[in-house]
Amino acid sequence: MKISCTQENLNQGLNIVSHIANKNANLPILSNILFKIEDKILTLIATNLEIGITTQVRGKVEQEGEFSVDAKLFNDYVSLLPRERVDLELEESNVKINCQKQNTKIKSFPGSDFPLIPKIKKENPYIITVKNLKSAINETAFSVSTSEARPELSGVLIHLNEGKMVLAATDSYRLAEKKISLVDGDKNERKIIVPVRTLQEISRILGVFKEDISLKEAENIEVYFSENQIMFSYNGTDLISRLIEGQYPDYTQIIPTEHKTRIKINTNNLIKAIKTASLFTKGGIYDVKLEILSAKKELVITSSSAQTGENTSLVEAEVEGVENSIVLNYRYLLDGLQNINSDTAILEINDGNNPCLLKPENNNNYLYIIMPIKQ
Repeated sequence: MKISCTQENLNQGLNIVSHIANKNANLPILSNILFKIEDKILTLIATNLEIGITTQVRGKVEQEGEFSVDAKLFNDYVSLLPRERVDLELEESNVKINCQKQNTKIKSFPGSDFPLIPKIKKENPYIITVKNLKSAINETAFSVSTSEARPELSGVLIHLNEGKMVLAATDSYRLAEKKISLVDGDKNERKIIVPVRTLQEISRILGVFKEDISLKEAENIEVYFSENQIMFSYNGTDLISRLIEGQYPDYTQIIPTEHKTRIKINTNNLIKAIKTASLFTKGGIYDVKLEILSAKKELVITSSSAQTGENTSLVEAEVEGVENSIVLNYRYLLDGLQNINSDTAILEINDGNNPCLLKPENNNNYLYIIMPIKQ
């Protein structure tokens, strides 16, 4: 096996795949990357048996073949090379690397030892803009459950129907939902649960590509499905993952359809006030009280702790409806405020015993619900 490519191309390919190659005591080969050259194309492959990533690296192929190497060692080494031509050649049980004045040999392993990556036929894709998919992942994935008690809540529900994609995530204490439009794709309804790690990984990979000037035209990403797998395909890179089995709860039942009090408030001002109040919350409860004063058009935020003291902040707001109050977990509230992507936030409240609805102004495609802390 022999190939030449630029350090930039090789480094980008390694950054894309190496992230999921982890040490595994039972299967050490999973800490490796597979280099595979066939049909004059170099493909890098990594897997943790739940997610598999393949990406193509442009280069000049002189001899086909395959081998695998330790992902971290190889990635760290290539990242330190000058931005010049890199020559790779398999020599018995080593891969020889030449770049300018650098000559190195790294131990390699037979490609036949590497696990097979499942394949999905690239037929009937759902097509989404990269920008929309990244924002939808960022605005929902943080709400998934970290508990293993209910596996279905450890993933993000993706609901495809009539040219729309809806992503929803909940841990039973808060819920995030984002709606985006498809560029193209099947109009039939489909509901699946995708592991949050899978969506975080595809978002990270798209971030690796973002500074590549040549990709300005590559605005869309393709999504394919099989019975129990999903694949994202973008610019020569494919990520394939298993899906989570199970029935996702009908979360739409808890979305408030009416409210007694509605406030419109500057998002940054509210974030600062909540961060200040967080310094004086009770450990393990993280409670802040929001009092809405209709007459004064103010939101009063209070917190107190026997260990640190107490705090009261007043924030101007436009108020509709009756005076009201609710106690929330400040961490959940901050997560929502930092992800609504709007200078103005809308809060809708019924009372202190029912969910609080948070959404951006003039945007019905995103909502965030927080369950109250009952006193």
